[in-house]
Formats: sequence, C-alpha cells, structure tokens
Amino acid sequence: MGWQYLFFIIGMSLSLFAQLKVRSSFNKYGKVLSRSGYTGFQAARRALDENGLWDVQVERVGGTLTDHYSPREKILRLSDATHDSRSVAAIGVALHEVGHAMQDKEGYVANKIRSALLLPANIGSQFGPILAMIGLMMQSMLGDALLNVGIAFFAASVLFYLVTLPVEFNASRRAMALISQTGVLADDEMTGARSVLSAAALTYVASALTAVLYLLRFILMASSSRRRR
Repeated sequence: MGWQYLFFIIGMSLSLFAQLKVRSSFNKYGKVLSRSGYTGFQAARRALDENGLWDVQVERVGGTLTDHYSPREKILRLSDATHDSRSVAAIGVALHEVGHAMQDKEGYVANKIRSALLLPANIGSQFGPILAMIGLMMQSMLGDALLNVGIAFFAASVLFYLVTLPVEFNASRRAMALISQTGVLADDEMTGARSVLSAAALTYVASALTAVLYLLRFILMASSSRRRR
C-alpha cells in the first residue's frame, strides 16, 4: 500500500510548494509600488472601461488573494490586499480578473466548459471519494458498481481542474496585454506582475496534478481490489 501514501505525499507537496510560491511572489512585489500610482481598483476600472465593460462592477472582498470575477453577477471582487494597494502585484492580480471578465464578454469556449462542469465537479469532489471507498470496502458486485460510480464522479472534478488551466493561462496573458494597453505599469515593472501571475498559475497546475494523482490512486486501488478476489 506504499504507493498510495506516495501519491498523497506528492500531491500535498505540490500544493504546499505552489501556495508558498504564490505568497512569496505576492509579498515580494506587494512591496514594490507602481510609478503610475494606480491602485488595484483604479487599474481594474480603467481596463474594464477601455474594453467596453462598463456594466461590470468592482467591489472589495475580505481576505488576501481572494480576488475573483463572478460572471453571474457581473462583479469583479478585489481582496483587501489588492483593492487599495498601489503595488505591482496588486495591479497584476486586478488585471488578471479583468481578463476573466473579458472572457465572459467574448464567450470564451474554455470558460463556458468550466462553468458547465462546476456543479458536477463540486458533486464529484465531495461524493466521488466516499462512494469509491465504500465500494472498496464492500467487495461485492454492488461494491464494484459504487466504486465505478465514485471514480466517474471524481473524474468530473479532475476534468474541471484540467479545463481551468487554459482559462487561467489565458486570463494572465490578457492581463499582461492590458498592462501594455493601459500603461498602468512601466515596462520594467511588468516583470514583477508576470512573476506574480506565473506563481498564481502554478497553484492551478498543482491542483490539477494533485487531482490526477488522486484519480489514479482510486483506479489502482480498484484494480488491486479486483485482482485479490
């Protein structure tokens, strides 16, 4: 059973490394103030207006790195660490969220697929592992059926993580283009913004790889259980 623990350790290590990387990068460039003097809010508002997204509101949300765009509400929410900050990091993060708003406006295909997968992914991540473990313990035809259903449910959440990757990468590319378009950062400040966005992207890569590892773990456990019978 050692390989099961190996998968767990690898997954946890990837997630921990990614979280440390993004926090380190954000903290570093969160101390570097932009010469333009724009806050995260002002940069986001300017980029939205210049791209015809006047209907998108920008609001503050509590926490750090809790920034997100809600396509249903047409609201871009910036965390306390981003909204009023004039740092290079804050501007990069704010324009990344504007990138998501632009995806929504343009009907970006990968974004639509991710939205459609959200509910199945939430159900799959919650109930898939439970059904799979119950199926493994039962060791019967009914158990096999539950095991297969559990794996299928969890596979939906894995697919969600994989589809998230191109969505996030595209939003970051848009953010860098918006920085050039709006001029909210100087050319030599863009390196810092790119570093923050690259670190953030790493968290999504780590999440996707971890989800794939856990799915493989369930599949291998199922195969091993069937061979023993």
